[in-house]
This record gives sequence, structure tokens and C-alpha cells, in this order.
Amino acid sequence: MHPRPPAPPGLRRRSLLRGLAGAGTLAALPALAGCSSSDPNTVTLTSNRANAAQRTAMQDIVDLFEAESGHTVEINTFDATSFQESINNYLQGTPDDVIAWFAGYRTRFFAERGLISDVSAVWEGLDGVFTDQVRDLCSAPDGKQYMVPDSTAPWAVFHRRSLFEENGYEAPATRAEFVELCERMRADGLEPIASGVREGWPAMGMFDHLNLRLNGPEFHLELLDGLHSWDSPEVRAVFGAWAELLPHHQSDPLGRGISEAQTSLVRREAGMMLCGMFLTHVFPEGEDLDDLDCFPFPEFDAEIGADAVEAPIDGFMASGTPRNPEAAHALLAHFGTREAEEVYTAVDPQALPLRLDADTSGFSPLEAKVNDMVANAGALTQYMDRDSRPDFASIVMIPALQRFLSRPDDIADLTASIQRQKLSIFGQ
Repeated sequence: MHPRPPAPPGLRRRSLLRGLAGAGTLAALPALAGCSSSDPNTVTLTSNRANAAQRTAMQDIVDLFEAESGHTVEINTFDATSFQESINNYLQGTPDDVIAWFAGYRTRFFAERGLISDVSAVWEGLDGVFTDQVRDLCSAPDGKQYMVPDSTAPWAVFHRRSLFEENGYEAPATRAEFVELCERMRADGLEPIASGVREGWPAMGMFDHLNLRLNGPEFHLELLDGLHSWDSPEVRAVFGAWAELLPHHQSDPLGRGISEAQTSLVRREAGMMLCGMFLTHVFPEGEDLDDLDCFPFPEFDAEIGADAVEAPIDGFMASGTPRNPEAAHALLAHFGTREAEEVYTAVDPQALPLRLDADTSGFSPLEAKVNDMVANAGALTQYMDRDSRPDFASIVMIPALQRFLSRPDDIADLTASIQRQKLSIFGQ
């Protein structure tokens, strides 16, 4: 497969997806065995970027590396969900040299256990090309860097621009304006907030944003790190605010998947949806996609504001003892280059580049708006299942959030239950 050049200035990134077939196949599960090459010119790579566009984009940037370095890269691609559930055991076995993964808590968790290795030397060549916030999210408490980032898929409140224009709606900036807009939409025959949480994890987004707006990013991250009580007035206030918004959500969110909720936005059955940039996958290319717009989740407390952005950052880390450390570091350095980021994000429609010098001339108005939100953010968070222990996020919080949505009037019992389980996992 030949390398794909970056998109020319002014070309819509998503247009590169036309006609692309998925490259490669998914590796077998559940063994999750890494590649075993001992060739000094070969570096092995585990990728969790498994959909067709992501696999094509990964192959493109690997092709560039092979052409420029003379190294060969063996790619081992896994289904993202299966890999996320198995990565802890995988890293303790015989992992590949380089692994695609997530920044923030999920990187620190493995760094503190010695399951990934220090890549600060690679960062010496990346000085000044990423914001300090991004650098911090790729670092561990020891001050060293353990991940090289390449892209982000931020969250916002998405809507159809034409629907807002036709009905005279304006993007709300405050809690009161948000509720007022929901009431107007309901009166106009719309479901104000599209909601589908059958899979469980999508409910985390609403909790995160309400907690960020009511209690601030520092409290939010410390809460997810086990440093605050879940049975506190601050957390109960989050669930209380959510309970007040529930009448404005689509009914029966537990019986609806996230894709169904997204489709209701496409069909103009719902007015808004809190979602990540992956929402772009369900909007047809052309007029529909061009009609997609967004605004930041509104301010709920004037003293806290609304400049914290949920922007999950993806990147690459080196295993604890890579078989080919020199080639692994060379590949990581390549993933952090402007060329690699631009080639990758030109093909994967949900991904935005993270380098400060990335060419944004080909961005759509939506992409430019979201990119500005990230660039001007007061704080970046990663999403609950990335900002906390995986066992706590999946085993405790998914059932807890689903319980809340089915019984929103038992907040006190709910938060007490979460706190008991949190103590057993975090030990504090």
C-alpha cells in the first residue's frame, strides 16, 4: 500500500474517506499475544484503532515511517473494546514494542506499575509542539513522559444548524438558557436532548460535564482518582441537576443505543445531543454533515465557568521492555510528527490533530470550532472511563448510572452505594 499524501489545503478531511476500504484484519482474540519478531529492523505495533477508516489511516502513517526509516512495522490490530478489557493482562505478557492507547489516568496507571516505559527522550524532539496540558496528560507523577499523543475526539453539544435557524434557537451559554431552550424545543414537538445509554458508557458523558460545570475540573479529576467521597453534597448536587434535566431527555434512554440516539439527531427528531466527535460518522457526507454544528456544554456556575473541555487524547506508548527499543522510539517520534498527525486525521473523520503547528486550513467550520474549544480550554479531561480506574469505571459506575436513570429519586442511596464500592477498590 502506498503512502497517502496529506490533504491539500482547503480539501475537506472527510472527503478522503470516499472509496477507502478497510486495511488489514483484526487479530485473533482473546489471546492478545504480541508479535514476536527479533529482527533488529522490525518494530511491532499493537493498534486498537479497528474501524475501516482508522485501520487505513494507521497503515498510511506506518507506510510513511517504513519509507523514511528503512524499518519494517508489524501491525497487530485488535477490536477496541476487547483490547481495552484485556490490556492489563496483555502488558504483563509479551506485548508488542509500541501500543496505541489513551492519555491521562490510563497512561499513569500503567506507568506506575512498570508496564510501559519512559519515552521522555522522544519528547526532547517534541518540545513546544504540544500544549503543556497535553504534555501533562502524557506524563506520570514522576514527571516523565510515557506517551506520544497524536489526536483527540472532543465532546460538545451537537445540533443541526438549519434547525436552530428555522426555529430561532440560539446556543445557550448558561444553565437557565439551556433549560429554556429545552422547553422551547419540547413545545415545538422535538425531543430536546437525544439520549441512548443502553451500552452504559455513554451516560458517563453527562455526569462528567455536570460535575465539571458544578464542581470544577480539579474536583472532578480528584473524585475519579478516588480522593473524594462519592457520598458528598457535591456529588449529590450533580445527580440532582441531572434529575432536573431528565424530563428534557428522550424517554427510555436505557432502551436505546447511542447510534439510535445519534440517528434521531440526523432525522431532526431531537434538537441536541451531548456526544463526542465520533457523531460525525453517522451524518451522511454533504448537506447533512455540513449542517452539523455544536456549542460547549453550558455554564452552571459563573465562578467555575464553561471552559473545561472533555477531549479524550489518543496516542502511543512503549511496552515495559520493548524488544527493539531504538526502533520503537523512532516509530513513536514519527507518530508525533506534523506529517503523521495530518495524514492520520485527514482519514479518520472523528480525530483532530494535537500539534500546535498542524495545518487547519482544510478544516470544516465544525472542526475549526471544536479545535478552537480545545485550544482555548482552561482544562482538558479525558472521559470517566479514561480518568479513573478501569475496574471502578466499568464495574461500579456503569451500573450506578444506569440505576440512576431508572430510579432518579434515590440519589442518597445511590451515592452511598457508590462510595462503599469505591472504598473497596481504591482503599481510601
